[in-house]
Amino acid sequence: MFKNALIYRIAEGAVPALAEIEERLQADRFAECGATQMESSGWVEPRGKKHGALIETVGGQLMLRLCTETKAVPGSVVKRRLEEQLDTIEQETGRRPKGKQAKELKEAIQHELLPRAFPKRGTTWVWIDPEHRLVVVDAASLKRADAITTRLIELSNGKLQLQLLQTQRSPASAMSEWLATREAPAGFTVDRECELKQPDSEKAAVRYSRHTLDIEEVAEHIKQGKLPTQLALTWDSRVSFVLTETLTLKKLKLLDVVLEEAEKAAAGRGSDEGFDTDVALFTGELGRLIADLVDALGGELQRDAVTGAAVIAAPAAPPAGQGARADAASTHAPLGSAGAPAPQASTTPPWEDEPQPA
Repeated sequence: MFKNALIYRIAEGAVPALAEIEERLQADRFAECGATQMESSGWVEPRGKKHGALIETVGGQLMLRLCTETKAVPGSVVKRRLEEQLDTIEQETGRRPKGKQAKELKEAIQHELLPRAFPKRGTTWVWIDPEHRLVVVDAASLKRADAITTRLIELSNGKLQLQLLQTQRSPASAMSEWLATREAPAGFTVDRECELKQPDSEKAAVRYSRHTLDIEEVAEHIKQGKLPTQLALTWDSRVSFVLTETLTLKKLKLLDVVLEEAEKAAAGRGSDEGFDTDVALFTGELGRLIADLVDALGGELQRDAVTGAAVIAAPAAPPAGQGARADAASTHAPLGSAGAPAPQASTTPPWEDEPQPA
């Protein structure tokens, strides 16, 4: 369901009632791009059924889905058309348009070709946990996630205040320690992917892929001042992911043991119940993972609304009904794998008919 996770804390305000959210979502329902529109976005049905609800609740967890459609004309086509028009104007007038005039010609060409450009669509999941006051966006880009959370704030008429989840220890500092000591935090194991960067103007980088990290070479890079920007981890032998320096979770993947449990639970159920099972399973696993990860990073860091001073909040509890993972036998686990597998106008774009280079 989710491939990435950027986590926000609901700092102020309460999540509006379900009926109120649904009414506001309907006013922002997805519509296709117009003929000359480059991008359109809006909310679609999480269950995928036309004319259905735009927000779903499963076990107290709220699920939304944003759809974005974009249209773009290949830059090479625009450039060639522009050069042709500039050449024609130069032959007719004796001068070649430049600057603002050339830019206006380029925009006119894009506007002309857009109606025949093929649209591309993508969807982004949003999970809201009202009880534990968390919002999780399926995005790897902070810019994209912030655009979505801005829409969520608008849905609440500005009553919600969302802040990126922050921890007492920075992910880069914690990952450095785990790699240098070759000990992962309780409940986690380090996998076979990592990126280290020098925090200076040169940004020298070292990347490991499908390579053991339990080696002196990695520790030496850290001694020389390089900091981890990405590190592959597995939580509880159930979920694999890549942790970044910005506390973004990438490449989220439920492992076989979780999928087998899901298949048994979903056996003989309809598609709607399948959706419910998927949501309950994913939010349960990810909720527990987030709680343990925050704990491994020293607890949550918040800012006092009045003084602005840093305060420590208790690690986020797992969603209700999911149960907490049994404590590990020791405070650290050795590095290693945990089982991750690792005369009609033509509708054909004009650039499709052009001869391709051999």
